[in-house]
Amino acid sequence: MPNDYACISVNSHCVAANNGPGYLCQCSKGYEGNPYLLNGCQDTDECALRKQNTKYKDLYPCTKGVCHNTPGSYFCKCKKGTKSDGTDFGCQSLHSPADKMVIGLSVSVTVVMALACLLLMQLQRKRHKKEKDEYFKQNGGLKLYDEMRSRQVDTIRILTEKEIKRATDNYNEDRVIGCGGHGMVYRGTLDDQKEVAIKKSKVISDDWREEFVNEIIVLSQINHRNIVRLLGCCLDVDVPMLVYEFVPGGTLSEFLHGAGCRSPIPLDLRLKIATQSAEALAYLHSSTSRTILHGDVKSANILLDDQLNAKVGDFGASALKSMDESEFIMFVHGTLGYLDPESFISRHLTDKSDVYSFGVVLLELMTRKRAIYTDNFNEKESLSYSFPLMFQKRRHLVMLDTEITDDAVMVVLENMAELAFI
Repeated sequence: MPNDYACISVNSHCVAANNGPGYLCQCSKGYEGNPYLLNGCQDTDECALRKQNTKYKDLYPCTKGVCHNTPGSYFCKCKKGTKSDGTDFGCQSLHSPADKMVIGLSVSVTVVMALACLLLMQLQRKRHKKEKDEYFKQNGGLKLYDEMRSRQVDTIRILTEKEIKRATDNYNEDRVIGCGGHGMVYRGTLDDQKEVAIKKSKVISDDWREEFVNEIIVLSQINHRNIVRLLGCCLDVDVPMLVYEFVPGGTLSEFLHGAGCRSPIPLDLRLKIATQSAEALAYLHSSTSRTILHGDVKSANILLDDQLNAKVGDFGASALKSMDESEFIMFVHGTLGYLDPESFISRHLTDKSDVYSFGVVLLELMTRKRAIYTDNFNEKESLSYSFPLMFQKRRHLVMLDTEITDDAVMVVLENMAELAFI
């Protein structure tokens, strides 16, 4: 190329002159400026021009796409969900009208179903909450709240069923530590890591439901080292639940009669358990503002802690009476072999009923026989009947546990036997 070539700008070229010999310089397509100057031809930003004036939209088409400038040109990128060349025929949808209709219907149905599910869940939650509120009222929750506000009750904690389920791993069978005809007892761990025993009854009568909170109010005021402490309750369920302190050593019944290896139990330990249990019953009968009848005294309801101290528990069968009234309790709770004959016949429960049942527990401690046991002839016998009979014949020594029939302690055993019959 001759040194005197006039088109010195990059992106420029020459064209023949129209009116005589020679040539003219022009910037290449997509560039504009002065081709006779060094770097005089600069890139034309087609995308910017489209925004400045509508005439450029026809000159540089980009229908339904996104304009991107390039050196000397531009390209039109179709948006997501569309295809084709935006600079030519415009961007076209990837879906046909029929496809769009199907997609629209599908989305609409999905949205409607989701809204219906949300509405149903909301209605179920409201119904569930209403049901729980009704249970709470039926079980005396409002009355208990009033007592708590007036500080008549300040030691009871009201737990929700959700908290109870968390504590018992949703009533896991591995958590069961006791069961019977009336319900189950679970070992639970509350949110604060406190170990508790949760009593979940199967059914209750309407009469008992009415007295439930009254009994909780009285039992919450009990504070004795040999009585299992009531910690709380759950009222937002059909059958209310009780929450007690957890006593790790099991029951006296298991300690005396448990299966497996029979470990010796020294007399002083038996006397300690008897004394502590007696102190607990005496407290219930005479050391509170109103007499509290346990109603179900038996070795299975006397628990032992890790130091083998006795704790009288399970007040689910107890009833209350005023110290100033002679009115008897018109129902009887008990277990065969422990219930005194008078209460069984008259269907009247008194503090003497608890004392009688405790006498049977004393006999268990002395003999290590169950309240209803099997004799040498494989016959069922009642300890409360057979031992007094043998005592009258002065043959009761053969029924005593051989582990404690030492001559040095016979006086103590005789006194215990006599005490059991008072």
